[in-house]
Amino acid sequence: MTTIGVIGLGNMGRGMALSLQRGGFSVVGTDASEDTRRRLAGEGIEVVDSIAGIAARADIIALSLPTAAIVKQVVAGPAGLLASARKGVLVIDTSTSHPDTTRELARQLGEAGMSIIDAPVSGGPKGAITGQLTMVLGGSEADIARAGPVLAAMSAKRVRVGDVGAGHVAKIANNLMCAAHLIVAAEVTRLAESAGVAADQLLEGINAGSGRSGVTQVNFPTWILNGAFDSGFTMKLMRKDVRLAAELIGQTGLRLPLAAEVARLWGLSAETIGDDEDFNRIVELGTRPAGA
Repeated sequence: MTTIGVIGLGNMGRGMALSLQRGGFSVVGTDASEDTRRRLAGEGIEVVDSIAGIAARADIIALSLPTAAIVKQVVAGPAGLLASARKGVLVIDTSTSHPDTTRELARQLGEAGMSIIDAPVSGGPKGAITGQLTMVLGGSEADIARAGPVLAAMSAKRVRVGDVGAGHVAKIANNLMCAAHLIVAAEVTRLAESAGVAADQLLEGINAGSGRSGVTQVNFPTWILNGAFDSGFTMKLMRKDVRLAAELIGQTGLRLPLAAEVARLWGLSAETIGDDEDFNRIVELGTRPAGA
């Protein structure tokens, strides 16, 4: 039986580990938090207390980590995967990371006889726990084919967009669009309500027309209009992804004024919307006083 290691057992990694186990794989996981490890052990996932413990046993290792810096530390740090390298191990990075980080790690892993694909995900904790995530993939066709059964246990839809790093470019672009759509949809619903049209009726019309988006079709009815704001994805994480987009734009030298304004507004949101609040709360930007 193929053994899959999962490093990072938070909201997303937990769901992935359980979906992999449900899919028939032997799963071993670890997390920096002892409490998190204990909770997953209570759900039937075998856990170890170190990355070396994962590297010693896993044939394929999935990363579910919050930032590119942590991904780099987990792979190339003093106690990382490279320090315990076993030839033939394939790393699947499901984090939203920087493509340059992924490409550099691919080079280092390759020198150690290992390989990596980037497979950032959409679908939130619910998608992770049900195995219904969407993945945009960057990596060689051979590595993605090898990872196929593992990816299939975690996701319902997978799209290869290019070589290593391409998945993270696509995910950054996707999240920048989502970040922009949330702001625009919030403004047009306020506009419509001021003009006498209820938000739910407006969105029914928009979703029948060319202005529709994932935000109007999913985010607003699922988490915003009902006041739930419980998607499982935080303002801190989306602000990080928007910063990644701004960094990538800066590296290209492109002038993208709308993207720049989206990045400015998401940065500004930190003054009134806390890091731990649901990312859909961005729709309240401009309606909350500072410190609220």
